[in-house]
Amino acid sequence: MTSTYHFAHTLLRWFGEYGRDLPWRHTRDPYAIWLSEIILQQTRVDQGWHYWERFMRHWPTVEQLAAATEDEVLREWQGLGYYSRARNLHCAAQQIVQMGGFPNSYELIRGLKGVGDYTAAAIASMAFDLPRAVVDGNVYRVLARYFGISTPINSTEGKKEFALLAQELLPANQAAAYNQAIMDFGAIQCTPQSPRCSDCPLQESCVALNKDRISELPVKLRKLIVKERRLAYIYIRCRSAEERAVHKPGLTAIRRRGSGDIWQGLWEPVAQEDVPADAGQLVLVKKDVKHVLTHRILYCDFYLLETDQKPPLPEGYEWVSEQNLDNYALPRLIEILLASLPD
Repeated sequence: MTSTYHFAHTLLRWFGEYGRDLPWRHTRDPYAIWLSEIILQQTRVDQGWHYWERFMRHWPTVEQLAAATEDEVLREWQGLGYYSRARNLHCAAQQIVQMGGFPNSYELIRGLKGVGDYTAAAIASMAFDLPRAVVDGNVYRVLARYFGISTPINSTEGKKEFALLAQELLPANQAAAYNQAIMDFGAIQCTPQSPRCSDCPLQESCVALNKDRISELPVKLRKLIVKERRLAYIYIRCRSAEERAVHKPGLTAIRRRGSGDIWQGLWEPVAQEDVPADAGQLVLVKKDVKHVLTHRILYCDFYLLETDQKPPLPEGYEWVSEQNLDNYALPRLIEILLASLPD
């Protein structure tokens, strides 16, 4: 029995007993599989599952998703973060419709907006039985530990080495099952912290375990520079004294964020610098609210301005009813801030 066969056979046997029962694994519909893969980028399965079901109920077909507006898609995506995924999802849906249906080759799938090597391989194998190996964080970790590979996984050399090895290990006639097996194995058994080595079916031949290198592998070059950024928002609540007395919703001002920065296409309250100094008395609602993104840490101050007169605002803002705010896609930080507002 070759080591390649032993590795794949062991994973497939393990998968048959311990693999996760996920709804998109009960279909060969490429739309449903693609949707799950896009949602699960940078998202935990338990959270992504809920969003996948929501999207499938709202837009059961790619044609329906393509016909939606970007605002509608962003609103359904709200809370998942990394909103470029939602915009790419919508754009790719329109690509697919223009192509006359979901592409059934790796190369064409790879050409869809927001689809990289991993996602294309996952869709190709799971929807069309194409022998393409997936390589994601779980796969890097399992292969690096089992074979004792020290090449950094985020280096050009490492990406090439792991991609070639993953393809070599793939049983061509069981591509879908194997790809799901190695991803689940990394998520359940060979976890980043405290892997379950004591009951691992690969323990006897795992290089990292036998050489006490579990904590060292995989190796990753440190490239990420996290910057801090300060924000300050003013929530303007414009309503009459009578409306205020009975806590009736009023009007508030919001704007859509432009391109070239965080939260592109989402809506936000008024930036502090955009409110005239004589607009009224500000009440501090929250100070130094910390919000962590991938490349930066945000610290935000949040103020409330109660007024019965609309202050002048720069171009780009629009007045909306407070009770209609749920119709606008908001960044998670803004949702947190709005939840702290008094009536």
